[in-house]
This record gives sequence, structure tokens and C-alpha cells, in this order.
Amino acid sequence: MIGLVMAAGASRRLRPETDHLPKALLPVDGESTILDLGLGNLAAVGITDVVVLVGYAAAVVADRVPELERRHGVALELVYNPRAEQWNNAYSLWLAREHFHRGVLLVNGDTVHPASVERKLLAARDGSSELILALDDLKKLAAEEMKVALGADDRLDRISKQLAPADADGEYIGASLIEPRAAALLAEALESTWRRDPGLFYEDGYAEFANRGGVVVVARIGVVDWVEVDDHRDLRRARNIASRC
Repeated sequence: MIGLVMAAGASRRLRPETDHLPKALLPVDGESTILDLGLGNLAAVGITDVVVLVGYAAAVVADRVPELERRHGVALELVYNPRAEQWNNAYSLWLAREHFHRGVLLVNGDTVHPASVERKLLAARDGSSELILALDDLKKLAAEEMKVALGADDRLDRISKQLAPADADGEYIGASLIEPRAAALLAEALESTWRRDPGLFYEDGYAEFANRGGVVVVARIGVVDWVEVDDHRDLRRARNIASRC
């Protein structure tokens, strides 16, 4: 199994900090960045081969690869999305499709959380599920969250920011596990998604995968301090959480 970090997008709400840096390279604990924490979490669960999806300010990430590899004991491969500033991340994840057959532990490059999340995902593997989503079912939900509604046997019914909070069972926190057997169908679902609308999220591709018969379940993360970094308030919280991870 490999790790995969989604780090291609620009973040206009975090300017001027992101004028020349992707969000994943913002420092959150001394010199440690969001990307450092993500790589550290993957290494903590034994994953040492990691693909990083890059786009905006990709050259800055490339310049740091040798240092990141030494610091975390990982081997990094960058996959470049030339449309990252125009299109959304369903296309980004599709660009990494050749790696899906290895099994993937995916983390968003703008999320700060402890390695317990990765451990929960790995522990949830049961031989039948094909895609496992890390779910916070304790947080109070609002409009911005990537909300999840579950059906029978806790299988994914819907995943969307447009879901009403009252109809949701929790929030997808930006970490998931893709089993090798999901590779072909997920690649097809993601391609269908971005071709339908290049502004869609990879989570829309997950929904398409489920609609096509893919088995998508959740791993509940329990009581965990985590944050998705979208703005300066989130960044302050990330720095507080990172100092305790």
C-alpha cells in the first residue's frame, strides 16, 4: 500500500501566506508544515512510498522532496496536475489512477489530524469493502462541510457539501483508504465525474463509484482534534492542534 497526498490546489483565502506556497507547505509547528504532518502520519503506520499530487507552486514542493524524504524516511513521487488552478480535484485524483492497484491511503494536503485516523482506516479493512472514508460523526455540521449520508450496513448513500446537515451522518474528514480491487471502477468513476464537470470534487467521484456498485463504507474516528485548513482561522487552529500531535 502507498500513501497519496492531495496537494495540487491554490488557496486564495489564505493569502498572502499562499502567494508563493501551496497550502500543504504552510508551517503549523515550528518549521513543520501540513505536508510534514501528513507524511509523518503515513510513516507512523508503515507507509513509506508516497505519491504527492501537485499543481499550484509545484516547483516549491519539488525543491523540498529530498529534505522531506530524509526527514520522514519516505520515497516521494510527484504527480503534476497542469489544470490545478482551473479545475477541481476529481481530475487531480484521476491523474494518479495508475497507482490505485497498489492500494492507497489518501490524505488531503490541507488537513491536520493525528495518526490515529490512519490507524482507524487500516483497522476497518474487512475484505469486502473497496473504499473506506474517515468519518467524524460527532461534530456539529454546517454548510461548508463535506457531509456524508449512510444507508444500509453503513454503506455510503450520498457525499456532498450540498447535503443538509439534518440529513447527514457526519463529515468526511479528508482521509480515505482505496483497496486495490477498487482501482479500475474508481478510475472510471473519476473520469466520468471530471468529464461531466471539471469543477467537481474527488468526493463526487466517490459518489459516482458507489452509484456504479462500488462498496464504500466508513471508519468512525471517534473523539479527535482535527481541522481542514481553508482560512486564517483554520490555520490558527491547525497550529494549536499540531503542537499537541
